Amino acid sequence: MAKNRLTFGQVLREKRLAKGFSLRKFAKLVDVSPTYLSQVEQENVDPPTAERVQRMAELLGENADELIALAGRVPEDLPEIIQRRPTAMPELLREANGLSAEQLRDLTDHIRRIKEQGS
Repeated sequence: MAKNRLTFGQVLREKRLAKGFSLRKFAKLVDVSPTYLSQVEQENVDPPTAERVQRMAELLGENADELIALAGRVPEDLPEIIQRRPTAMPELLREANGLSAEQLRDLTDHIRRIKEQGS
């Protein structure tokens, strides 16, 4: 991990405090114990499931995919998407690997246009 890059626990704590959530209140809303949440924020345990991280992102008004990735998890819908096209989807991801953020946005926009044309 690169130096100066915040961990999932650090980011979670920062965002939670910025939104004014106490540890207990946030833990209750996410349906975890305050002790567990504290341990996550201190990086003493693994981050929660992608589903729980998604809930955290919703409560914090953050991008769920970014928080899920920071937690080292995979969004729950992706395995099924890949399994439906077990050759084409991994090939697409491998080819897209290394593109800049702008290039990926352009590719995503192009894919949306193709899907709209097919509707």
